[in-house]
Amino acid sequence: MSSQPQYSAPVPSASPAPTTSRRPGIVPVAALVTGLVVGGGAVGAAWVLSDDGRAGASAPADDARDACRALGGFDESKYGSKGPEGDIAMNRFAAAGVLSASAAAGDERYKPLAEAVRRAQTLHAQTFDFGKEVKQELAKARDACGDL
Repeated sequence: MSSQPQYSAPVPSASPAPTTSRRPGIVPVAALVTGLVVGGGAVGAAWVLSDDGRAGASAPADDARDACRALGGFDESKYGSKGPEGDIAMNRFAAAGVLSASAAAGDERYKPLAEAVRRAQTLHAQTFDFGKEVKQELAKARDACGDL
């Protein structure tokens, strides 16, 4: 008789491996969505609570003044510079455009300001330079600010 090793079938353990019908990524996605909703609600609540009442009739005037403040602090010679000075110049130029457009949308008295800033931005975008024409439009915008 040959002596062959005898193999037995594996014996199942007392507790079978857990099975779940959930997909592995559903919990992190649900947590992310919940976090976004709660975070968005918190930001919205903070915004509402910090409202300074400018949403009324004075909002266009406030936007025009803010656009003029941005223009007042805008130094076109710094535009395109590396570092914070260039970033500040670029953002102030952009802010002047957005705020003046908002002011003009709310009150037609601010349309000359918005048009001058828009023309300056358009000319600059075409030439990538603050040449004579761009500076003339910036001067018109700054003059409009003097009338506020």
